[in-house]
Amino acid sequence: MISIQSSMAELERSHQLRAETLDCYLEAIKNAAQYAVELDAALTGEFRKHLASLGDEVASGRLEALQDSRSTLRGLLRDYRQKALEYLSGLRDELAGTARALEEILDALSQADGDHDSQLRGALSRLRDVAADPAHGAIASVIAAAANTIEHSLEAVRKQHQLTIAQFLVEIRMLHKRIDTLEVAASIDQFTQFANQAEMEQRIRAATPGSYCLLLIGAHGLRRTEVQFGKEVADELSGAFSKRLRNSLSNTAVISRWGAEQFIVMLSVDKSEATTSGKWITTHLSGAYTCLKEGKTVRPLLQLAVGVVETAASDSPDRILQRAGAFLGSPA
Repeated sequence: MISIQSSMAELERSHQLRAETLDCYLEAIKNAAQYAVELDAALTGEFRKHLASLGDEVASGRLEALQDSRSTLRGLLRDYRQKALEYLSGLRDELAGTARALEEILDALSQADGDHDSQLRGALSRLRDVAADPAHGAIASVIAAAANTIEHSLEAVRKQHQLTIAQFLVEIRMLHKRIDTLEVAASIDQFTQFANQAEMEQRIRAATPGSYCLLLIGAHGLRRTEVQFGKEVADELSGAFSKRLRNSLSNTAVISRWGAEQFIVMLSVDKSEATTSGKWITTHLSGAYTCLKEGKTVRPLLQLAVGVVETAASDSPDRILQRAGAFLGSPA
């Protein structure tokens, strides 16, 4: 009897712990939606809608829904972060354009200020010369008074002009600071931007044959993913693979995207080390990737084929490029 009571108490505690854990998880999802940084209304609204939908699925308590929610939540947060970076990049470009426009206005104001000031003061000097001539009699005092009034107004306009320029300078400095901040934020994912085919060809032609190996990677599944799930999912898959590839290699490795499903890596290592890296990449980067399609988790497959081109001192750049192109299925 004691054993049964103890077991029942333990079971009740387990159920209570499970319920409290589920409540905490749901609260975390709600908080992620509530405290999401406001960007574009449609962008943030869509993010919150997907999180609300995820919360409803988790609240059902189904084991399958809970298991899927891990990758879905991670994917939603990753997707929102990427869109936020793109949004910040757009703001950065817009601010940079505004700063350039303000600088151009400032230059124009500075140039115009000097020309107009000289012309007006020249006109004032001629008016005073006329007023000083006794031949003009009573009208001379009227001309002198008008000249004084114009001079006072000119001085007021000059001060206002200087204030406007000072305000522009402050705005320009603030814009440049904001641009610097946005550039830092937008550069977080810059390392995933690989060289293109032309840039890699230039590197191969400039490098000394025999000092490096090429890692040739065919990432089969990117085109199929676009057909099956659409371009956004294919782009997300491509970005996820690119990040993993970058993190799998040394900082000195030069990576290029050779084609839609082809990548070339230049490694300053011997063939043995390059082969070891290729095997690791094939094993660990092939398989299903977690992506999002309209707020739901999808798992497109990526199958890698990796080869190594060892360069020798006697190899010409054209020969090396020809071998790489033959493996990747596209002429160099």
